[in-house]
Amino acid sequence: MKMKKRFYLSVTLAVAAFLNASSAQLQAQQAANPAINVGANDLGGVVASASGPEAGVWVIAETTELGTKMAKMVVTDDQGRYVLPDLPKANYDVWVRGYGLVDSPKVQTTPGKTLDLTAVTAPNAADAAQYYPAIYWYSMLKIPDKSQFPGTGPKGNGISPTMKTQGEYLEMIKTDGCVTCHQIGNEATRVIEPDLGHFNSSYEAWTRRVQSGQAATSMIRNFDRMGTTTALKIFADWTDRIAAGELPASKPQRPQGVERNIVATVWDWSSPTAYLHDEISTDKRNPTVKLNGNGPTSLSRERRRRCSECSPSLHFGWRIPKSPSAFARDPPPGITNANLHSVMPSPPSAGCSGARRVFQCLGIPRTMWKFQPPSWKDSPTRYATRRKIPKVELS
Repeated sequence: MKMKKRFYLSVTLAVAAFLNASSAQLQAQQAANPAINVGANDLGGVVASASGPEAGVWVIAETTELGTKMAKMVVTDDQGRYVLPDLPKANYDVWVRGYGLVDSPKVQTTPGKTLDLTAVTAPNAADAAQYYPAIYWYSMLKIPDKSQFPGTGPKGNGISPTMKTQGEYLEMIKTDGCVTCHQIGNEATRVIEPDLGHFNSSYEAWTRRVQSGQAATSMIRNFDRMGTTTALKIFADWTDRIAAGELPASKPQRPQGVERNIVATVWDWSSPTAYLHDEISTDKRNPTVKLNGNGPTSLSRERRRRCSECSPSLHFGWRIPKSPSAFARDPPPGITNANLHSVMPSPPSAGCSGARRVFQCLGIPRTMWKFQPPSWKDSPTRYATRRKIPKVELS
């Protein structure tokens, strides 16, 4: 499977369907209702391959005819049946994806039809593995043996002396390092793209790679925490073995039981270069309050002091214009790179003529505290909202 060189940010905003039903109940329903009921806004049918009905594979319907690119996904039952519900009126590309398969040819159709689909069995293990979750590929990374800890530094084994145990090293690999931002193991990370440049070795390529993008400083710092030389060698060895044809040792299992009753809707919005951070659709201080019902979901764009929104009901995305600064005077050079993290919608306010408001919070370096209004200088936290409202304590 070839993936786009430019990745559009998408976010799964809807997951639904009967998770309270037991597997036995579901099987009974399948046996009692062999027919597939397809409504005017649905698509349904049977997925089969040369081996017969394909259970536990995904059926994907995607359209670009709405306000923003949208896709809906469901999983087939034991008999290979599926129903894609509540599709907005549009033309859709529909295809089958699953473990042990390669993507089937896309079929163009519209809602309200019965559509049987032919699944395509992967011709070999390498082709099948291209659809494995990223973690299966990432698990191929070779971690230094326990005997290598504590690290002895650049003049020793290359592992940072701050890494006292293998567990601390694994914590960086699995939790606190690259994976905080990246889906390590997907094709974009396990393959060295030619566009990165020409290098004599994968070690050189990884040295260049971690210096790329808005978060280069964080990536360099994380490698330094592990021990730069050894970390670069480990990741270079990982991509070299994959390039040579090595595959994950384990194979993922297809969805089972109630997992097959999840309906996922995905909207592809914002821009190819947006660095999206926090997402929210309600007031996190009181999430059960009736606020923003069927309204847009807001996302902060880190390091850009902007906010993007998407309406799941209207299938449309947009950017919120940059709001006035909350600083007492124009921000000094460099403050525009402050991290925009939490966003928080609030109910319509009489003071805003009934308009819906979205509060945005900046992570401000301590060196910039002097540029904040005096009432915020004594704040126990270095986060303050961009609009002229009281400071927000963050957990």
